[in-house]
Amino acid sequence: MYIRKILWIVAVLGLVVCGFFAYQIYAAIFSPNTQFNNETAYVFIPSDASFTEVAEQLQPLLKDMASFEAVAKRKGYINNIKGGKFPLKPGMNNNEIINSLRSNNTPIRVSFNNQESLASLAGRISEQLEADSTELLSAFDSPEFLRENGFSEDTKLAMYLPNTYEFFWNSSAETFRDKMLAEYKRFWNQDRLTKAKAQNLTPLQVISLASIVQKETAKVDERPRVAGVYLNRIKKGILLQADPTVIYAIKKETGNYDTIIKRVLYRDLEIDSPYNTYKYKGVPPGPIAMPDISSIDAVLNREKHDYLFFVADVSNFGYHKFAETLAQHNRNKAQYIRWLNAQKTYR
Repeated sequence: MYIRKILWIVAVLGLVVCGFFAYQIYAAIFSPNTQFNNETAYVFIPSDASFTEVAEQLQPLLKDMASFEAVAKRKGYINNIKGGKFPLKPGMNNNEIINSLRSNNTPIRVSFNNQESLASLAGRISEQLEADSTELLSAFDSPEFLRENGFSEDTKLAMYLPNTYEFFWNSSAETFRDKMLAEYKRFWNQDRLTKAKAQNLTPLQVISLASIVQKETAKVDERPRVAGVYLNRIKKGILLQADPTVIYAIKKETGNYDTIIKRVLYRDLEIDSPYNTYKYKGVPPGPIAMPDISSIDAVLNREKHDYLFFVADVSNFGYHKFAETLAQHNRNKAQYIRWLNAQKTYR
């Protein structure tokens, strides 16, 4: 009887201990383990991250790192870390946190505008994706990639259409580049190719001309008219004489694309560069920036008119005055020069 009582007590104690440990395990796995109040917290995990690096990022977000680590070991996460951007919600338990870190890589929106060089594009993208600017620029400048896809040193800017795109944060430099190529090919559908052919331009020439239109006017509604001026000049065999091409030629020659030039001087027009449209006829050998889609479509859908000249309209800033004759243009230009001098804009 005495032994039976002892066995009964031992059994009860065993159940209590087992129950305690079971509770501890249950609590470690299923009890809420976050300590942030915002709606969503995001964790950015590098592709080659160790668990120590993951833990450092999670430390400010979790109540109990020890319990998280125990569950991470139990679920095999420590040796199977994946890179990306992962969301965490308030009140998540360790099991939910690890599941999110395993399978909930969330896309981000990546955007860029009218960059004038692939180096500046690489810098812009490296601020948004894991890949650094050196990796990106190397992928952009790959001679093999450019050759295989019909781009040259002059035309390589044309492949990148300013917009907002979805990527995973841990996308590689090559993944970004290859998606931009796919977007470029998708953009040049049959309708746009037909319109380019009707203008006697290749897609790369359309983008080069669009980049000038982009630089000439920020007004989307004015771009088809500006495009019409340049296409009229090309048709008549007249030099484009576009100041933005001269500015680009200066930047390209110096390698300093951050140079700010507000006024083109007569001496600047003498620079011997195929991008200087005061010296060389036709469309430059490549784009002077990455034009918006609106500028490309402005070239493809140019406004039909007889204008050959335009100059900034000081009575309606942002827009331009257009002229069919040189005499009319010179009158408009004189007004603009007087305004520039009054502003003391000498460079």
